Amino acid sequence: MTSSEPSFGTDGVRGVANRELTAAFALKLGIAAAHVLARHADNRHVIVGRDTRVSGDMLEAALSAGLASSGCHVMNVGVVPTPAVSHIVVRMNAAAGAVISASHNPYEDNGIKFLGPDGCKLPDGLETEISEALATAHELPRPTGEAIGRIADMAEGGRASAGDPDGCAETRAPVLGYVTHVAATAGGPLDGFRLVLDCANGATSAYAPELFADLGAEVHVLNAEPDGVNINRDCGSTAPAAMCAAVRAVGAHAGLAFDGDGDRVIMADETGTVVDGDRIMAICATGMQRRGELPKDLVVATIMSNAGFEAYLESHGIRLMRTDVGDRYVAEAMAGSGAALGGEQSGHVIFAQLTRTGDGMVTGLQVLKEMRSSGKPLSELSAPIPVYPQLLRNVRVADRERWRQSPEIQHAIEEARANLDKPEWLSVRASGTEPVVRVMAQGRDAHDVERLVSALCALIERHGGAAQ
Repeated sequence: MTSSEPSFGTDGVRGVANRELTAAFALKLGIAAAHVLARHADNRHVIVGRDTRVSGDMLEAALSAGLASSGCHVMNVGVVPTPAVSHIVVRMNAAAGAVISASHNPYEDNGIKFLGPDGCKLPDGLETEISEALATAHELPRPTGEAIGRIADMAEGGRASAGDPDGCAETRAPVLGYVTHVAATAGGPLDGFRLVLDCANGATSAYAPELFADLGAEVHVLNAEPDGVNINRDCGSTAPAAMCAAVRAVGAHAGLAFDGDGDRVIMADETGTVVDGDRIMAICATGMQRRGELPKDLVVATIMSNAGFEAYLESHGIRLMRTDVGDRYVAEAMAGSGAALGGEQSGHVIFAQLTRTGDGMVTGLQVLKEMRSSGKPLSELSAPIPVYPQLLRNVRVADRERWRQSPEIQHAIEEARANLDKPEWLSVRASGTEPVVRVMAQGRDAHDVERLVSALCALIERHGGAAQ
């Protein structure tokens, strides 16, 4: 792999489409992935889906060609949410899935992430194998004759267009199974609910409005007209202001803002106040606990989740297990611990009994279910969940690892952790892609958090090698 090519991060490979993430790279990645899958899977079927980015067609064609040239049978499902690919992989007993998306990033970016036969993201070990195979991808053995893989379009009515999603759901039998599954998680009709849906001009645009309306809700839709370049543009889960304003304007009971690939959601209560992933998990956790659906009274979240959320769970006898940043680590911890609920502050939430990965539509439906069963508005459900002071700062460094070798910095980190209510309320970590060290602390007192973060940042900058 050359230095200009993207490398695997916590969410597959990402880069600017046609600059770092080129068609040539996608072709090579398909070849490498097929080579690794051949060693670990009992069949060679791969489901490929994408979001609405203009570069999706190009990368889909190249990735599919690479997979097929190495003997994999590719089934393209076109523009679908990431969790749809996960669901179809499991339902069809495929060897793997691949999603072409950069999630909440701007349209210029794109990415490729792989899912295993269990519908979950590939573990680090398999991604490492694929990364190593990339270096010699064009030297790997390739089949000929009838052993060459085939590429099938699973849309019965023809290929889906990123700019014309109308009718997509009706023409895709495999995706219809996913939509039916999502609707079933609602646990009942949505009659009487008035909702605002912001689809981020992304992968939920062709599915969410109809799904929620079919369940009986009065739906007001924003940003569901993708044209290939407007995905996530001032909309969706990373820019929920328009959704919040629309909730107030139409008198909605709630708002749901999805991200570009549909695996997360940020909500708004009836006052137009944002309800983030932490509050979503808290509301669902207590409801699940009451119904006996929360094994071990355990929830999994990352080190970025707010300490107030943790305190609220503890007040209900629920333990929070923290992981490194990334939904893959949440999913792995959930599988290892038997937890039924986990997620991230960003709105990527996993309900282990319902999905294999985060699903924004499923998550929204679970919150609406709690509202329906409790008879309470979303503002009342979220109000008791405190938000503690939380501060994140980046320190630019010349060497992302030098700070780890400084005894003074390490001693200061340990001392700071000892001064917080819980040591995990402090996180110091190097960025995987930028020359920065991220320092995040949280606690009950804003002044103490500010003082602690400022002192650590100054120490890292002084001894960790500040970049010029």
